[in-house]
Amino acid sequence: MTRLTRRQAIQAGAAGAATLLARAARSAPPPSQRPNVLLIITDQQSLDTISALGCTHAATPNLDRLARRGTAFMQSHSANPLCSPARSSFLTSRPTLETGVVVNGRPIRQSIPNIGQWLRKRGYDTLYAGKWHLPESFTPRIPGFDVIATGINGQGGVCDASVSRACQGFLRSRNVQKPFFLVASFLQPHDVCQFVSMHARSNTMVFHDAVADRLPPLPPNHAFDPREPAAMKRKQRPDWSEAQWRYYLWNYYRMVEMVDAEVGRVLAALDDAGLTRDTLVIFTADHGEGRGRHHLVTKNYLYDEAVKVPLIFAWPGHVAEGHVDPTTLVSGLDVVPTVCDLIGVEPPPVVRGLSLRPLLERAGTLTRAFIPAEVTITGRMIRTPRYKYITYKRDPVEQLFDMQDDPGETKNLADEPRLATVLAQHRKHLAAWEASLDVAPVPLPKWAQPKKK
Repeated sequence: MTRLTRRQAIQAGAAGAATLLARAARSAPPPSQRPNVLLIITDQQSLDTISALGCTHAATPNLDRLARRGTAFMQSHSANPLCSPARSSFLTSRPTLETGVVVNGRPIRQSIPNIGQWLRKRGYDTLYAGKWHLPESFTPRIPGFDVIATGINGQGGVCDASVSRACQGFLRSRNVQKPFFLVASFLQPHDVCQFVSMHARSNTMVFHDAVADRLPPLPPNHAFDPREPAAMKRKQRPDWSEAQWRYYLWNYYRMVEMVDAEVGRVLAALDDAGLTRDTLVIFTADHGEGRGRHHLVTKNYLYDEAVKVPLIFAWPGHVAEGHVDPTTLVSGLDVVPTVCDLIGVEPPPVVRGLSLRPLLERAGTLTRAFIPAEVTITGRMIRTPRYKYITYKRDPVEQLFDMQDDPGETKNLADEPRLATVLAQHRKHLAAWEASLDVAPVPLPKWAQPKKK
């Protein structure tokens, strides 16, 4: 076991870590012997949409196969459940208050390297195919990467095929002298946004009787408590009938199946090229989709449907296969330090996440007091092993959910006298976390800026 350096201990504390056990030591291999890395990203895919992990409404044979090859985390959270902010965080291991990407369409703060820039300087061939959105959605110019496909903006049903084909072409004609870091960034099931906007009025939705007996049921937490923060009251809640809500769900799961097929083409090319055993594969998404939970659609809020995302690591012989971790709290902030640890590269000077390597190798545990998340400019979440706390700046309504007894987040316990100490502890966690950050110099209202000690 190796001891944490003082800097690592400080970073772990900033991420809310309490202990980090059984971290195996190894010397960094030379670049020519390092593994390849394939990072697969989908857009707007909730955690519970993979059939191997319990979803009964979509057939996902390719993601199922990836899950069987590796380790999946069932308490995986986006650092900010919106496209650009989430990507800025899992590509840098920095929260959006530090990257400066607190809303869509902003670039990452120039002083913070993304994973492509970091690995390119350490001998990796770094390539990117698909959606970027930092700031442009699709662009031929991405810092630290060679772009091999630009896609077609806003149409996942069309552009995802070009992304998978571009990745196939690279994997079959790559530079064998260097290890590669390849990002395959797909847009589906993001097309659900177009479905929602097209059917914003209930009288515009028409569906075929042929699928009537295959529509998913309404979720158990379809109803919602109107005693919410003001920011939540402004979220889109379509006035659909039960049948229309169920048809929307049916369409969403078909979009999940579409992107599963494209992921399968990339994984097949990896297999065909004989690269599977030499390649660390990570699968994740930027954020989830409301799917009628709390009567909500799309994203940009902190209920689990939007904030929980898939996170799977697979690398034969190195990562435990067929393992599902049901309880460890993990975050998109953990992607960069985990990749660096597994491939034998030092992480960037400042990371706010933790390496999940002890869990992936089944060699130890990782315990952290909490994980944070942000949304919009003012929304904050603190998730502890049992509770979730949500607050918005200058809003008197706080939310506290018992995630053990109420996983659907249907009963706000913030006003329960018996939980006053729990509420105070979560407020304390949030204040300490915000005070630890190097906040980006972006124009925020004074009332939205974290208070420094």
